[in-house]
Amino acid sequence: MTGFYYEDETFQDLLLNGEDLSKKEFVECTFKQCDFSEANLSGADFVDCFFEGCNLSMVILEGTGLKNVSFESCRLMGIDFQTCNDFLLKLKFEECQLDFANFQQKKLPKTRFIDCRMEAVEFQETDLSEAVFERSLLISAHFHRSNLEAADFRAALGYRIDPTQNRIKGAKFSLDGIAGLLEQFQIELS
Repeated sequence: MTGFYYEDETFQDLLLNGEDLSKKEFVECTFKQCDFSEANLSGADFVDCFFEGCNLSMVILEGTGLKNVSFESCRLMGIDFQTCNDFLLKLKFEECQLDFANFQQKKLPKTRFIDCRMEAVEFQETDLSEAVFERSLLISAHFHRSNLEAADFRAALGYRIDPTQNRIKGAKFSLDGIAGLLEQFQIELS
């Protein structure tokens, strides 16, 4: 990728692991089966883009714009989303692996996490109001001082959320998930 601006293009099977892709702009682009692992995407801007089957593990997102970006069947392990640009930030994840990702202090209302694996994900002081965690595995995910109001956890698995440390008014939980809300009280359910 030698240019700086790309619009309405499809990129497939690119091996860009460890590459410097900083300060590039992508508008309405599609990325299929591309390997971006450990690439530097600092200051890049992605607008209305779609990633399918890509590996973005450990990419650097310092100041990166992610404006209405969808990820499907992607590996996004160890990504520090906390450093990306907040302006018009909007994400969607489906069938993605997000283990060890950091969303600390991000505003992600109405974000959809569908069929995702999210082990040890950091959600400290994150706005996840009206977010949907449908069939997503949240083992050891850390929710602390986050806004989870009206979020939907009914089909989520493995979560542990302290209702005294998070805003959960109007959030939806299944009866099977009640243990994940009561664990810190050390009570027994049967």
